[in-house]
Amino acid sequence: MTPGFILLVRKDANDAAAMRMGFTVTKKIGNAVVRNRMKRRFRALARQLLPEHGIAGADHILIGRAQGIERDFDKLERDFVAALERIRAGKTDRKPDFKRRPPRPRKSRRKGVK
Repeated sequence: MTPGFILLVRKDANDAAAMRMGFTVTKKIGNAVVRNRMKRRFRALARQLLPEHGIAGADHILIGRAQGIERDFDKLERDFVAALERIRAGKTDRKPDFKRRPPRPRKSRRKGVK
């Protein structure tokens, strides 16, 4: 997670060589003009840096954050490269051994039924 975006990377089991890129910017960030500008900047980042720094056989997803609207493009470049290097090194924000808690048994709402 960086001030301008959140980067998610997921290995694709089907294709070992292709790198795909996806972008999302929610309405919370701004109107359509602002969201489209942010997506154009993300596409430029991907075109410029993904071939060299991207992870082969993975889907890369950039989620825009409010601070990314006015962030300098050079800073976004550095953040993107640093985020990819962190993921490549295994230093992610989420623990790799994270397991979901098993669901709790449901209680019946009917009387006399357990």
